[in-house]
Amino acid sequence: MRAVEPWVVAPMESFLAESQARLCLLMTTAGQVIAQHGFVRAVDVMGVAALGAGIVASTGELARTLKWQAFSTVVHQGPQQAHLLASFDTPRGRWVGLVVFGPDTSLGLVQLFFEQLVQDLAAAAPEAPAPQPVLAANFEHELNASLRTLFGS
Repeated sequence: MRAVEPWVVAPMESFLAESQARLCLLMTTAGQVIAQHGFVRAVDVMGVAALGAGIVASTGELARTLKWQAFSTVVHQGPQQAHLLASFDTPRGRWVGLVVFGPDTSLGLVQLFFEQLVQDLAAAAPEAPAPQPVLAANFEHELNASLRTLFGS
């Protein structure tokens, strides 16, 4: 497992052990990766993060357009694997979790342990620092530092 925020490691490891998920990705709603488990290539993580954030945004807009309550979870199930994509609030803002799991576990168990993960993340989160302005000059440096942390390069 790789994480940009070290305090998410213990809750995520517990979730992975209990749920028996194959892949897990925690990200902001903008697609910035916070932690990942099971992905081998950086390009896969970045692509999945972008698509996951896009799905959350588009389903939110669909609900708003139809005057429905916003969707918080999307599940797709296939014959060999399924995924759960859920948005949730943390002390650090709104995040998205993507969990891929196979027939060795069930949707109900993944949902149960995902709810526990959300609670554990809320409990483990350090107090949020004062927001810093995002400067275009620092963006590339911060992105490269995050990628090095996530992929050890």
